[in-house]
Amino acid sequence: MRFATYLHEGVVSAGVVSDAGVHALPGTTVLDLVRSGLPTALAAGEQALEGPALPLDAVRLLPPLQPPTVRDFVTFEEHVEGVRKSIDGVGGVPERWYAAPTFYFTHPFALVGAHDDVAVPPGSQRFDFELEVAAVLGADLSSPTPEQAREALFGYTVLNDWSARDLQAAEMQVSLGPAKGKDSATTLGPWLVTADELEQYRDAEGFLALDMRVTVNGQLIGQDLLSNMGWPFEELVVYAGRGTRLLAGDVLGSGTCGNGGCLAELWGRDGDAAPPPLQVGDVVEMTVEGIGTIRNQVVAGLDLPPTPRARQRSRARTRT
Repeated sequence: MRFATYLHEGVVSAGVVSDAGVHALPGTTVLDLVRSGLPTALAAGEQALEGPALPLDAVRLLPPLQPPTVRDFVTFEEHVEGVRKSIDGVGGVPERWYAAPTFYFTHPFALVGAHDDVAVPPGSQRFDFELEVAAVLGADLSSPTPEQAREALFGYTVLNDWSARDLQAAEMQVSLGPAKGKDSATTLGPWLVTADELEQYRDAEGFLALDMRVTVNGQLIGQDLLSNMGWPFEELVVYAGRGTRLLAGDVLGSGTCGNGGCLAELWGRDGDAAPPPLQVGDVVEMTVEGIGTIRNQVVAGLDLPPTPRARQRSRARTRT
């Protein structure tokens, strides 16, 4: 089943998507449905499907839910290899990458919908996309087992981790981040597909073998399989929950796929000549098999003054 959050005539609603369009689920949100558990959510969706539908072209699709947190992992070896060369000039994959599925926290209130415009971050000249799939948890967990983690996976959506590569490269010289290079926008959408819908794609090793593709202005830039992740999603959940608490509705990104899942990978592998950084007017479209398509246009961002440099202080320990 496909759950969506949408705007129609100024009203934000939750709904379930069919071939006819989106059927309203009044009095609830998609996050509420996720927290209620998959069986309850599916029952509510079945009931909503008996009602009328709005055509999808009559609504604005918003991010499917407002998650408590968004963790973004880096699980594709090919992506690490190319981007590392692009960002810090060092080739290869660090040995530490193989030891654990590293992630960072991104901005849960900077999410944008499947067809929303995305502004270039202030001061960036090297704007990039990142093609990912995100899993959504359907239960609270703490230090879960792999079996508990698998049972808690409510569903999946497409994620575009928009990235200002020049800002990212600068801030990571301080050995912290990414931060401002990543927090301007993250696309989630077009809806949340329940986990049962994608079981048909699970391979013998437990990975979801979904085709992933990204185009810029209609030109194919990247294509990969989600099953090329270094860890399956339940192992990401286990690592994220080690010694801490996860909440129903938390989003966990797969990290960017390889083979052109972002421009920086190609820059690191082939040099800066092509493809160029994203420009105002470019249209980025991502399609993941079994989930759907998101399509965003790049627009001009704010022209802000430069950030002031740090004031070098005396390090005095007493007031003068």
